Amino acid sequence: METTSRVGADGAPRAATAEGAPTARRSVDGYLKAPFPWYGLDAAFTGPRWLMQVAAAADGTVQHGSTGHGEEPVVRADAGAEKARFAVVVTVGSSPVRHSGDGTGVLEATTVSSAAWLAGSALLSCTWPPQMDHTLRGEWLDQQTETAFVLADDLEQAPWSTLSLPVDGVPVEFHYRESEFGWVLAGSAPDGVHIGAYGRGMSAYGLGFSVIGDIASYGD
Repeated sequence: METTSRVGADGAPRAATAEGAPTARRSVDGYLKAPFPWYGLDAAFTGPRWLMQVAAAADGTVQHGSTGHGEEPVVRADAGAEKARFAVVVTVGSSPVRHSGDGTGVLEATTVSSAAWLAGSALLSCTWPPQMDHTLRGEWLDQQTETAFVLADDLEQAPWSTLSLPVDGVPVEFHYRESEFGWVLAGSAPDGVHIGAYGRGMSAYGLGFSVIGDIASYGD
């Protein structure tokens, strides 16, 4: 699969820590350094919006990042943690195969699969099966993250289906799948930027995406 580095699980957007406390919101500064536009839910969504984090290459170039909508998910081993209603939008810059910033290797091109992988692994980071012991969660997360990577490698097969959603008013075909943890979708905007999204408690079928005019507004 042509995607960002799998080591980028560190770069995958994370909504909460395993202990249950929300990850500190990042400064808008990293978002402002991106060479591509950021996407979020369109104006039809009127709930809270918040910054998450960005991931950059060794040379400091921003590669992808995420923005949150709705209730910030918290990872806890209780049923109440599963009731948060949220949708996170992952924006992945379009990049060809290129040399790494430190000159030691080659970075693969970003694709829709990149967005699917990042969204799928990030959904897992804010999920904790209530029957699972804390000490087993790391092993469970590694296993499920590997599964998310494999699924993102073939978007044309089950459990993926297709879903048409508007991006700046233009219908775009997204790859979509559901699981017991929530839903994941991925597609490409008309400008070539790749969009991933994941959520729980909010239906993906009624969503629309648009370029964020003022990313600083998500930090208010």
